[in-house]
Amino acid sequence: MYRNTGPTKRQKELSREEKKREKAEKKEQRQKEKDGRVVEDGVDPDIAGIVPGPQPLAIDEFAPVPSAPGRR
Repeated sequence: MYRNTGPTKRQKELSREEKKREKAEKKEQRQKEKDGRVVEDGVDPDIAGIVPGPQPLAIDEFAPVPSAPGRR
């Protein structure tokens, strides 16, 4: 049996090309954003703005722990 897969194949090819073009645009945009960042000398950008020291306690840590039934 003969099937005419030409039109659907062409649609798939066009879809792949469009997706590839979109990915390239996104990659270029991310690169521009990355290049535009201002980095201070001697500061690791991954940890910039992190304050060392003890962290504040969560509210749940102050609540009493309910005991299980049958336990003392």
